[in-house]
Amino acid sequence: QVQLVESGGGLVQPGGSLRLSCAASGNIFTINAMGWYRQAPGKQRELVAGITSGGSTNYPDSVKGRFTISIDNAKNTVYLQMNSLKPEDTAVYYCKVNLRRAGWILPSDYWGQGTQVTVSS
Repeated sequence: QVQLVESGGGLVQPGGSLRLSCAASGNIFTINAMGWYRQAPGKQRELVAGITSGGSTNYPDSVKGRFTISIDNAKNTVYLQMNSLKPEDTAVYYCKVNLRRAGWILPSDYWGQGTQVTVSS
C-alpha cells in the first residue's frame, strides 16, 4: 500500500510564508516525479510546482519566483516553500507522486489528502 501524508498548511497573513511537506511511504520501487497542485472554490485544480527525481522543476508564472519545490529522495518527501503569499494563493493544496510500485511494471499517480492554505489579513 502507498500512502501520501501532507502537512504544513494553515493560516498566514499576506506576505508571509509556509512550507508544505508530503511524505510517500509503502511498497515503492521508484519515484519518477512529485508535484503540488491546488484547487480553490470555483476553480479547476492546477499545477503549482513539479519536480522530477533528478531535480528538474516546473512552475507556472503565477508562482514563479515565490514558490520553491524540492525533493529529498532518501526520505521520499517533497516540499513546497511558499513565500510572499497572496490572498489568491488560498486553496487546498494536494501532493501528487508518480511512482512505480514494487512488483509492478507500470507507474501510477497517487494523491495526498490535501491541506488547506489560507492567506488572509
